[in-house]
Amino acid sequence: MRFGTEIVLVGLAAFAALAAAGLAQDSAFQAHMWVLFFVLLGSAIVLMRNTSFAPEGAASIPLKADTDGYMDGPIRYGVIATTFWGVVGFLVGVIVALQLAYPDLNIEPWFNFGRTRPLHTSAVIFAFGGNALIATSFYVVQRTSRARLFGGNLAWFVFWGYQLFIVMAATGYLLGITQSREYAEPEWYVDLFLTIVWVAYFIVFFGTIMRRKEPHIYVANWFYLSFIVTIAMLHIVNNLAVPVSPFGSKSYSLFAGVQDALTQWWYGHNAVGFFLTAGFLGMMYYFIPKQADRPVYSYRLSIIHFWALIFLYIWAGPHHLHYTALPDWAQTLGMVFSIMLWMPSWGGMINGLMTLSGAWDKLRTDPIIRMMVLAVAFYGMSTFEGPLMSIKAVNSLSHYTDWTIGHVHSGALGWVGMITFGALYYLVPKLWHRERLYSLRLVTWHFWLATLGIVVYAAVMWVSGIQQGLMWREYDSQGFLVYSFAETVAAMHPYYVLRALGGVLFLLGGIVMAYNLAMTILGHQREEEPIGGTVVQPAATIQNAG
Repeated sequence: MRFGTEIVLVGLAAFAALAAAGLAQDSAFQAHMWVLFFVLLGSAIVLMRNTSFAPEGAASIPLKADTDGYMDGPIRYGVIATTFWGVVGFLVGVIVALQLAYPDLNIEPWFNFGRTRPLHTSAVIFAFGGNALIATSFYVVQRTSRARLFGGNLAWFVFWGYQLFIVMAATGYLLGITQSREYAEPEWYVDLFLTIVWVAYFIVFFGTIMRRKEPHIYVANWFYLSFIVTIAMLHIVNNLAVPVSPFGSKSYSLFAGVQDALTQWWYGHNAVGFFLTAGFLGMMYYFIPKQADRPVYSYRLSIIHFWALIFLYIWAGPHHLHYTALPDWAQTLGMVFSIMLWMPSWGGMINGLMTLSGAWDKLRTDPIIRMMVLAVAFYGMSTFEGPLMSIKAVNSLSHYTDWTIGHVHSGALGWVGMITFGALYYLVPKLWHRERLYSLRLVTWHFWLATLGIVVYAAVMWVSGIQQGLMWREYDSQGFLVYSFAETVAAMHPYYVLRALGGVLFLLGGIVMAYNLAMTILGHQREEEPIGGTVVQPAATIQNAG
């Protein structure tokens, strides 16, 4: 009987959620348990519809196996989930931007800015970015280790468990079920479930490396592994909390005051460093050489890049707490390590760009390479701007302003978004055994829509942020503030409208990508003129079982 055990477990979990809803001690927890119940009930129904109760050995239609011996099913689902959550996250981002420009769009209580902002942040970082990292890491570790994923169906648990976490976190934000801290983390029971999923993820990834047939561990796997291990440590420590009741949504953090602030920014900055940087550098070190059909420029530099980055990044968090109750020496320590981070970061950028040595002509004919190169360029720019903003004199102007928002989005949209788009365009034809993408012209459209959206967004936020900072510190001859807070808010309106426009452009690019990938998966190919006067070539052949 296929999936029999899974049906029983999902069914039991659904009815446990139903029981918890009945015993709930607050309305928020009860609502969240009902959400969980219906999600699990739907999952059980889907499993039942795909279950064969025929006895062992009876004639049945076998599931199509992967011909290359690798386990690509969870990766295919991960690619689809990444695309879906990306479009959803970009859409919520546009809504959030419009809510700031037009406050009447705040709909109480579930769709106000205080709840949609963390929904957007988590959708693009953890749903879009997290699914991209899980899917690509499963693909890369198998090809570079020449080994099937460890743990059998444990990889499927990682995928579906992570989707359940996303649904629970997203609905929790809208229902107001969070720890009410800097990052509006989900409540204790969602955190516990994510910990279980993440440990399973580590077991699958590390187990695959341990059973590898290649003696060498490729550098991309070092970056992926550091991301998995460090995020587990950050998540556990930052979310240490004591629930008030097993049937209530409220809990209390083990940290308080300045210790809580330091813990949150130790988590926050290293989530940037290891989730949004190290993990996606693993993506860069595999997919750029593959798409360019060139070896990594300097493997020795990649190793130096890895060790320098993971040693320095973990110390940089205090630079978010300049001019606060944090001891001055800790603030300075964070600033110094942030400045030192500039060197390994740019070493990685140079390594990524120089991998195209001898293949620069592909920028003219291959929009996927163009997208990846732009991603590395934004990585270099963001890792220069970040250390600059950590300097106390600069931070006194930039902190709490839209300059920080512009910096974050230039890195998130430019680096994380573009390298993920390039990886998806590379993966889909190979995972679904298509000759090429449905349309390279649509990739070009996506490239320019996304690029223009990022430039408009970031440039507008840089200008508005500096204007904010200058207005806040403007004093008259008698020592009084020249501008009231309401006046600074009113001055931001045109910038916020333009920011929403940049977000719309980026969203349109994501929709174009989703259509292009869907048509590729369905097996369609669009007839179109060659790009750059050359014949459109099929997807590059995979070297070394890649």
